[in-house]
Amino acid sequence: METALDTVRPEVVSDDVERRSSRLRPATAWTLGTVGIDAAMLVLAAIAVVVGGNAAGVASPPFSATVGFVVLCLTFYWSRGLYRLRFRLHTLDDLRAIFIATTVAAMIVLSGRVLLGSTADLATETARLWAFALAYVSAGRLAWYWSHQRARVVGESVRPTLIIGAGRVGALVAKRFLGNPELGYRPAAFLDKEPLVDTFGELGVPVVGASWDLDEVISRFKIEQVVITFSTAPDEVLLRIVRRCEDLGIPTAIVPRLFERMPALTQMEHLGGLPLVAPRAAGPTGWQFRVKYAFDRVLSVCALLVLSPILIPAAIAVLVSMGRPVFFRQLRIGRDGRPFEMLKFRSMTGVEEIAPVAPEGDLAPGGIEGEDRRTRVGGFLRATSIDELPQLFNVLRGDMSIIGPRPERPEFVEDFEQRIYRYGERHRVKSGITGWAQVHGLRGRTSLADRAEWDNFYIENFSLWLDLKIALMTLRTLFKSTATVE
Repeated sequence: METALDTVRPEVVSDDVERRSSRLRPATAWTLGTVGIDAAMLVLAAIAVVVGGNAAGVASPPFSATVGFVVLCLTFYWSRGLYRLRFRLHTLDDLRAIFIATTVAAMIVLSGRVLLGSTADLATETARLWAFALAYVSAGRLAWYWSHQRARVVGESVRPTLIIGAGRVGALVAKRFLGNPELGYRPAAFLDKEPLVDTFGELGVPVVGASWDLDEVISRFKIEQVVITFSTAPDEVLLRIVRRCEDLGIPTAIVPRLFERMPALTQMEHLGGLPLVAPRAAGPTGWQFRVKYAFDRVLSVCALLVLSPILIPAAIAVLVSMGRPVFFRQLRIGRDGRPFEMLKFRSMTGVEEIAPVAPEGDLAPGGIEGEDRRTRVGGFLRATSIDELPQLFNVLRGDMSIIGPRPERPEFVEDFEQRIYRYGERHRVKSGITGWAQVHGLRGRTSLADRAEWDNFYIENFSLWLDLKIALMTLRTLFKSTATVE
């Protein structure tokens, strides 16, 4: 069937391309802005090294070495993809990449000066330049990212987005964008000849036509991003959409088939023009998790010793205010569906804590019945998450991990496994005190499907670096929570 995509006049294409190329594209603007910030911070760092060195009577690197260092830093930042516009700002990942690139640049400058026979105090000079550059560039990036996220949240620098395919996956993409305004993508419309979801009723985003309406919709809604999800349209129609968007200079993103099994680490090979994508998911029974669980027990011992000035007074406060027992024990389901007793400090009067409110629909159980029995001590322990610290004993015993999916009660697990997509797969690993879902706000009465999605992402993309990121994000969350306690 002939569509508007097949009959677009060449002069219309030319006019659209000229109109869009006359203004700076978002990706180009982002790249230029980020390069400018990094370059400015590196120059300021070099000036600070010279000024501080002169004030302290310490020698500074020569001008040529400093210029070489700045150029190398910017080059390595570029090679590590730090100037690409992405859907999410990966702050911790980018700071790690900046650390590595800056360190490599400093080592090259140091090696070059050694080979050229410099007799100065090379190690001290280079270390000062490296330290100042790392601090200034990191601070500049944090301020740059923060300003962009704040601007997007209040509706500035938002990119109207067109989603191709009004099905379950297309609706999920729109839901993600709407729930994360800091990303800067606002779903404006769907295109789908045979929509499967009432996107306007559920999300407030209408289906405004089919593939042949692409040009009119892009013009009417001023679309700046297109996301192609699953659709009943033939593949050749979707390919024509991609080519048309390329002609118009509009970035296109594609949700791949079997996206549930697409970890961050993938290997791509080509057989002629045929791509083969080989997922490289971390195996729950592989060596990475064995190392993780060994670290867990070592870290739990260290944490118990370091946190003993908090644990001991908390236990005494519970004992004095509520009597015995100090710990509340609750049966939970852990790795491979095995039950275990999870420990918490008691926060309510009475020996037994009343069960959580039963789940409704896709929402997780949450909100404790009998909140009136919570003591002031218990309220403080809950607000500061100190009541969770006894789970370090669960980690020491091997029932839990420090980081992993949060465990659930057995009476709920069987029900969830039957009706929540991929819920049971989270039991491939040990449960955790904190996890990838929790640090992204999925706590309490939040979506079970979203929790399962984030937990399975964590399992398939596990690395020690990811665990460290979750630990840092947990600390940030705790500090925010503590700040709100009166």
